Amino acid sequence: MINEKQLKQSWRGKVNNAQGLLFENSIKAACQTYRNRGIAEIDKTPEPFRVTKKHPNGEFTGRFTAPAQPDFQGTLSEGRSIVFEAKYTTTDRMKRDVLTTEQMDVLEYHRKLGALTAVCAGIQDRHYFIPWTRWRDMKLHYGRQYVTQADVEKYRVRFTGAVMFLDYIHPQSN
Repeated sequence: MINEKQLKQSWRGKVNNAQGLLFENSIKAACQTYRNRGIAEIDKTPEPFRVTKKHPNGEFTGRFTAPAQPDFQGTLSEGRSIVFEAKYTTTDRMKRDVLTTEQMDVLEYHRKLGALTAVCAGIQDRHYFIPWTRWRDMKLHYGRQYVTQADVEKYRVRFTGAVMFLDYIHPQSN
């Protein structure tokens, strides 16, 4: 029998998944806007997944076939690659370890090759495009392994119904 704590955890997981999907769809909307304006061609990277069994009710069983790639990858109009992860939380802080070691390794590899790398973060009702090196060295910059909205305010981006991750609210000197 499922206890109340398990029900709450299950509910919280479903709510978080739904909010994460909304966040991702808001980023996809920005990608379409940037495509339409000739600013960038950026796509959501599909998960490496294989269906192992189809069930009569339309559901299926599957498994991941490889470590996940960064959430979004593409090219900016001047030819530079862009690679970033998308993470969302309803809490007041975003922990560094929401990225897996594999995700961090891939972002670092792309950074070394010259790509624009970042974490597109949604913290409660605000959105940020945090440069990968800032995220990577969070402990050095903030003295801890998480950030709050106040910490990353300079990386805040416009929200128009779409997370306009290339449109900083505050001018950037990076």
